[in-house]
Amino acid sequence: MAVLVFKTSVKKKDEIQLLRPSLNRLIEKKGCWNFDLEDCDNILRVESQRLKASVVSLLLQSNGFDCEELQ
Repeated sequence: MAVLVFKTSVKKKDEIQLLRPSLNRLIEKKGCWNFDLEDCDNILRVESQRLKASVVSLLLQSNGFDCEELQ
């Protein structure tokens, strides 16, 4: 399982709720995702076997959020 880590502009729990259905559709059954809004970079972590970082970034950006993969 690969872990993808992103710096985002998501700042509120209601913004996470907005993204929840789309993020759930992206990952397979054994995958998971979570936000760390306590971190200064509002980190999104995604665990997935086959998901590409560009797909996650595009999803957030299409919903009006900044999203940059951290390496």
